Order: sequence, then C-alpha cells, then structure tokens
Amino acid sequence: MTQSSTPSLLGVFAHPDDESLLAGGVLAQHAAAGARTAVVTATWTASSHRAPELAAALNALGAGTPRLLGYADARNPDSAPGGAVRLVDAPLDEAVGRLVAHIRHFQPDLVVGHDALGQLTGHPDHRRTHQITLLAVEAAGLPHLYPEAGEPWQPAAFYAATHPQSGIADLGPLLSGVGKTLLSMPDEYVSATVDVTAWLDRKWAAISSHRSQLHGERPLPALLSRADPGRRDRILATEYFTRLGLPRGGQVASALTASPPGPR
Repeated sequence: MTQSSTPSLLGVFAHPDDESLLAGGVLAQHAAAGARTAVVTATWTASSHRAPELAAALNALGAGTPRLLGYADARNPDSAPGGAVRLVDAPLDEAVGRLVAHIRHFQPDLVVGHDALGQLTGHPDHRRTHQITLLAVEAAGLPHLYPEAGEPWQPAAFYAATHPQSGIADLGPLLSGVGKTLLSMPDEYVSATVDVTAWLDRKWAAISSHRSQLHGERPLPALLSRADPGRRDRILATEYFTRLGLPRGGQVASALTASPPGPR
C-alpha cells in the first residue's frame, strides 16, 4: 500500500465530543485522504457511559478506537465510576508522561488540541489539556525524558484549535443565551483556517454520536441540534487553528492539510 502524502494527525482533547466539535472536519478529511488519524481523550474513563459514544464518534471520523488518559472530568463525578483522580488534580509530570506514551506509540506528523483559553468557555479541563499537550509534544522528542514511554518521536507541529473574534457571529449567541462565557482570540492569532464543508455530514454524524450531549439546556451538541440547520452548518463548516512553536526539525512540512482547502 502506498503511504499517504497527507500528514498523520493525532488529536488530544479533554472530553468526548471535543474532538468532533473542534477538529472533526480535519480528522475526517485526513482519514479520507488515507492518512493515519487518532484521538487521545484526557477525561472520562473506559467504564463511563460516554466511552461507547466516543468510540462511535471516532468511527464516524475514521479516527480509530478511543485512547484514554484515564482521568476524571473536573465537573462530573460520573466521568470516572472507578474513582480516578480528576485531570486538574493529577500530577502534571504523570499526565504528561501518559500522553508522551501515546505520541511515541502513534508517531503523528501533526498534533491538534485545545488553545490556551480553553476554547470559548474556558473549561478548566480544556486549559489543563492544552498545558499537558504543549509539554508532551516537546518531551516526546527528547530521549532522556520518559524513557519508559517508548522511542523518541518529534511531531512536526502542534496546532491549537481556536475561535477568532470574527468567527463567532453564529456560535456566540447560542452560548451566551445559556449563560456561557465567550473567550475568543484576536483574528491575528489564527494561522490556519480550514474549510471543512465537504466533511460536514461526517462531522455532524460524529457529534450526534455523543447522544448523552444531545439533550439538556447547556451542552453544545444539544444547542446545535436545536439550531437552524443553515446556522449550524455555518458554525461547523470552518475550523480554526494556531500553529504553536516546537523544537527544530520534524518529520514533515508543517501543513495542517495536504490538499485545498487548507491553511491560509
């Protein structure tokens, strides 16, 4: 089999559904182009009710099977029926080491994850996952750090999924209408804008796989499910990312997608 020229992609996100909402289009696009794709989820354990939902979502995106760090959600004790520690309370060195093992095992060209704000709502798990990912992406390439986690591997780039001020006209009112915060980034912070219109069906199928989040007042999948389809498509059709600095070298050129539409 000929190796795909599209960079392999590893998503690292805090909760089940973050991967679909923030990077579902890019994941589906890369998978369809023949690239290896996978997702690491920091919270909600394998014994929780959201693990099967995550598996269904990743299947819809072509992103393999769940890879879990095994921590609990900061705000939901049901996320760890076995009593695992919350991600925000876990020793930083331990959490970084767990993610380094996944990076070295999967050997991605590119990593995508949360931004420093923790997306629009500033969820503490999102912010913690951003911090862990930044450290793990660099540490994965250093042989003297976490030697027990496997052979060193240096991804070429880390792209943080984000929301620029100019890109929240449709999404902002949905969140503010249920009392959620709006922490958008300045437009100049964005370094890659990806049109994923061609992958909206797969992206929405993945979001809808998180069935427990399609009900209630505040979950974003529920808000989107009640929105006008045109407005929902406008919200989901563009994904924004910021490329963050990494050590020298890397395995591929730092392009989030290998074919148009791609980074501007």
